[in-house]
Amino acid sequence: MITGYSKKVMDHFLHPKHLGKIKNPDGKGDTENLRCGDIMKVYIKISKNKKGEELIKDIKFETLGCAAAIASSDMICDLAKGKTLQEAKKIGFKDVASELGFLPSPKLHCANLAESALKMAIANYEKRKK
Repeated sequence: MITGYSKKVMDHFLHPKHLGKIKNPDGKGDTENLRCGDIMKVYIKISKNKKGEELIKDIKFETLGCAAAIASSDMICDLAKGKTLQEAKKIGFKDVASELGFLPSPKLHCANLAESALKMAIANYEKRKK
């Protein structure tokens, strides 16, 4: 482990798969932690599956923050992509931290921020849809 982070955290930090911005997203969530300065933005594109359920077809993030913040952003995207909105709403910060293998307790707020950004993006989509 480098700097107390798991190999998986370092991999998601150094090689994020979902880094970027979606042009004309269906939903956008952004949040920040004023204490540490982390800023996260999550963008989602929605489509429907064969059952007619809405699902997250594509998801991207832009994060300004530490290794844990970037890794948490990438992991929330991994967990949410391809899920229905109802499934995605159930993803919590503990799921993010668990999938990353280990986050030091002072960095758990990064997983919490990622959860918040995803839920804000879904809420933004649902509000715009109405």
